[in-house]
Amino acid sequence: MRKSLLRMTLRQLQVFRAVCEHRSYSRAAETMALTQPAVSLQIRQLEEQVGLPLFEYVGRKLYLTEAAESLLETTADIFDRLDSLDMNLSTLEGSLRGELRLAAASSVQYVLPHLLAAFRQRYSQVTFRLDVASRAQIIQRLADNRDDLVIMGLVPADRALEFFPFLNNPIVAVARADHPLARQSQIPLARLEEEMVLQRESGSGIRKACDEFLQLKRVHLGQTMQLGSTEALVQGAIAGLGVALVPGHAAAAWIRQGELVCLNISELPLKRSWCAVHARGKRLSPVAEAFLSFLREEKALIRQLAEPFEPPLAAQ
Repeated sequence: MRKSLLRMTLRQLQVFRAVCEHRSYSRAAETMALTQPAVSLQIRQLEEQVGLPLFEYVGRKLYLTEAAESLLETTADIFDRLDSLDMNLSTLEGSLRGELRLAAASSVQYVLPHLLAAFRQRYSQVTFRLDVASRAQIIQRLADNRDDLVIMGLVPADRALEFFPFLNNPIVAVARADHPLARQSQIPLARLEEEMVLQRESGSGIRKACDEFLQLKRVHLGQTMQLGSTEALVQGAIAGLGVALVPGHAAAAWIRQGELVCLNISELPLKRSWCAVHARGKRLSPVAEAFLSFLREEKALIRQLAEPFEPPLAAQ
């Protein structure tokens, strides 16, 4: 090992990580409550210890060198191990402490904070960092090992992943209360071919699940409108743009208020589940292990917490 590497400090690595995250010395300085010259000095000393430049400017944009990419990977591992050590020491002391890092699909954001609050009632020294992301972003985050766990609906089958389904996530068809289909019963699924159907963008988990389901049922939508978020689908249906295919949790409040109706369409809702997911073989922190145990063991409590977000389904 290069002896100079042994002179690196955790503070230098914290500053380095901040510069990498923000791609800016000035923004890193703000985050670290340092002056920009202090950040520059820390990075210069780190480069001397590494023996290679860590950053380069192209125009006004800061880029990581190959040496920086390698150091960043090692830095992440060091801080992950320190976090794990802190959690293990807390466990030995009889308490669980640390941060649970989660990434979640947008439509689970209605329920997930309530589950986290219930978990924190048991472990008051646990904190959370929750990033809401698209399906593509979540899959990339899994590949980059950026989170302790991710919460998603449609788990990729072509990757080495462990997952645990913990909560129903039905996809329903909703429309404004005065929509012509609102008072009808036993509507054939193929009737959607005659309607304007509001869908998520290609690549989203909801869109992928709906496309595969409709293809299986040989239903070919004639008119579609693509909206870029679950919230936009719900609001589009309320505005009268058409019938929206949405997770029930996202539309439940509007259905209960009478602004939306869950249409009585045969073969719906499309039954799916929210899953807690991590890479196979990943070393989970004590906090992540405790949260998975909570999801496995507290099914009745989770159903109770999710009940206000369950859509009142149309009688079939």
